[in-house]
Amino acid sequence: MTSRIAPESTLMFGEAAEAAEVVRRQRIRNAEVIADVAARLRSNRPRAVVTLARGSSDHAATFARYLIETRAGVLTSSASPSVGSIYDATPDLTGTMVLAISQSGRSPDLVDSARRAKERGALLVAMVNDEDSPLSATADVLIPLRAGPELSVAATKSFIATLAAVLDLLAKWTADDHIHTALSALPDELAQAWQLDWTAALPDLTRAKAMYVIARGHALGIAQEAALKLKETCGIHAEAFSAAEVRHGPMAAVREGFPVLLFGQADESLAGVSALAGEFAREDARVISAGLPGAPGIELPVIEAHALVAPILQIETFYRIANSLAIARGRDPDRPPHLAKVTETR
Repeated sequence: MTSRIAPESTLMFGEAAEAAEVVRRQRIRNAEVIADVAARLRSNRPRAVVTLARGSSDHAATFARYLIETRAGVLTSSASPSVGSIYDATPDLTGTMVLAISQSGRSPDLVDSARRAKERGALLVAMVNDEDSPLSATADVLIPLRAGPELSVAATKSFIATLAAVLDLLAKWTADDHIHTALSALPDELAQAWQLDWTAALPDLTRAKAMYVIARGHALGIAQEAALKLKETCGIHAEAFSAAEVRHGPMAAVREGFPVLLFGQADESLAGVSALAGEFAREDARVISAGLPGAPGIELPVIEAHALVAPILQIETFYRIANSLAIARGRDPDRPPHLAKVTETR
């Protein structure tokens, strides 16, 4: 049953549409704090980076992990907040940087884990949208996301703000002029990405009960985020996989008409993801792709951009179609069942 809600009237639509201006504002206002922490990381290189996040923020942490390991050459791993909150244990984090990411900065287990990490020797860097939150107050270094109020349960502009902040920190940490150039173009490219039309995917996705979302490298976090949004706003059982990992078992569930959404970027991963799209097509799956030139099935339009920012642009366009898809499936994307804006896990 199709909802009577107009797609342009939702909070999700309005907030996602702000992403370009959020990133533009963030880069100006955060220039000093990011330069300072980058200088600190260059002068006192961490032996490892540990990410601390949940939900959409943890997907941004996946994006960060790939970039930090491939561009800064520092081992990066995700921490489980339950190690501290449930098991009352915290490893020795001397000489590490803990990157805590949260839109609200108020989930008790996340705040407690961040505090424990700091006490165990970590440099605690927090990327938080709410600058008055407990996590912000706990951090050694606060990098504000500056996304402004986000009222829809589905995080959109704060997620993109996190990706931009991660990329900005990496660019300054590694003094990479190519990333600086790509970041300078990002706000205008986000505005263009928001205008792209992905409605060709609507018929297949409106009927979907389950599907896969596939990417590789730093785009894996975007695939994870898209799968979460398909679950929470559209009620589709969507699962995210690396293009390499999906071959280890999950391919067995693919059948005729099974929808698969693939994201690609123009780097070393492109050939493998493109080949996988062909494998899905040979299994008669409904292949939908973004950033895979010449792929079979429905090829969605994308903005041609630097490989590090291409996934950010793709998730911005995805938010628009996810909003429309939720409405087409008779759901309100701003008010998913059983969910609240701040999830207070313990």
